[in-house]
Amino acid sequence: MITFLKLKIFPILLVNFIGILGYSIVIPILIFIVTDLGGNGFIYGLLGATYPFFQFLGAPMLGRLSDRIGRKKVLIISQVGTFLAWMLFLLAFLLPKTTLWQQHTEFTGNYIMTLPLAIIFLARIFDGFTGGNVSVANAYMSDISTDEDRNQNFGRMGASTSLGFVIGPAFAGILASTMLGEILPLILAAIISLVAIFVIYFRLEESVPCVVDTKGISFKNIRRFFQVEHKDCYIEGSLVSEGSEKNSWKKVVQVKGVPLLYSIYFFTFFGFSLFYAGLPIYASTLLDWSAIDLGIFLAYSSGIMIIVQGPILERLSKIFSSHSLVLMGSFLLAFSFLLLSKGNVFVLYIAITLLSIGNGIMWPSFLALLSATGSKQMQGAIQGYGTSMGSIASMFGLIIGGTLFEVISTYVFVIGAFIFIIITVLMIMHRYTTKLEVLQTA
Repeated sequence: MITFLKLKIFPILLVNFIGILGYSIVIPILIFIVTDLGGNGFIYGLLGATYPFFQFLGAPMLGRLSDRIGRKKVLIISQVGTFLAWMLFLLAFLLPKTTLWQQHTEFTGNYIMTLPLAIIFLARIFDGFTGGNVSVANAYMSDISTDEDRNQNFGRMGASTSLGFVIGPAFAGILASTMLGEILPLILAAIISLVAIFVIYFRLEESVPCVVDTKGISFKNIRRFFQVEHKDCYIEGSLVSEGSEKNSWKKVVQVKGVPLLYSIYFFTFFGFSLFYAGLPIYASTLLDWSAIDLGIFLAYSSGIMIIVQGPILERLSKIFSSHSLVLMGSFLLAFSFLLLSKGNVFVLYIAITLLSIGNGIMWPSFLALLSATGSKQMQGAIQGYGTSMGSIASMFGLIIGGTLFEVISTYVFVIGAFIFIIITVLMIMHRYTTKLEVLQTA
């Protein structure tokens, strides 16, 4: 049984890794692409917020759709969207730098909106709207996990994410130094997305128990591709698929524990957005780091998370509950954010070590808790709305974090520490209410 689950888990881990690799490969070069095409820091920030905003809109729709027609089909839809977005991105390099408009104000700075830059915005909008990969992949992992292996499985998912973030930027740096420049990493991102489509189609088994995975259906017949046939699955006399079409926001937040977990989801992404907004400014101004220094710093962080989310979390999850692991992780994150405010490189590496350990313990354990909440027929919607909470938190966090750093400098990380203290309190509340419910039903 364990061997079978590992074989079943491998394709979704591979899909997740490929998706993150394709996304992270453009991170180190995006700022240079934007400035070369006429943009500035304001446009770069706006472009960065475009993806999470449209993911906020699209993820719940794709999550609910996966509850109805199956995870596999929606993962194919979202991955096709990502591939088309990269093709649009590449198209931008073939277009002339025609000026659409230009602006110079105190708030926006001086920028020129060129035709290629507008196409890149369109690509990010399209990719964001179909970017339900994360929520559907988490719902898939929830489907195939049991209470015994849930933490380990989500830890492996986190490790595949971290591995993608280690390899992607490294590839980007090497490929961007060739004579093709920034175009070569983009070509590789498009190829990676295309490979992911075939991996999902040929290697991934459908995980929704009451949806028949109609094998052999070609992409040419779109109508048949979306055709849904439900098995007769009964739980206490009711069809499992019944009501899966009505997994609205109102219905999802009525599930016990979900509002508190969504609050933790929001605050976690908000706290980390302050980190990702403030760190590049911190590194380039106060620390006088180069892009290579920052890349090494982040690669070191991702490397630690791979270790923590793999063998270490697997052992810890056998000793501690998911609640305890989230509490331990959030406490470490709060402490690490306090250390980040110190301008000493040695202390910064201690801080990023604790941050990586805390994140590696907390986030997979939190996702395991969320995946165990509600029924399996609601997991797509639960994960989709959760992704939306993270997306909107990222939008606000990135904008507020960059603005606050200009005003209060490294004290922005102290605010991040306070946020993770709030998360610790919310998790204690969730643990208490969960125990209370168990006592009441006993």
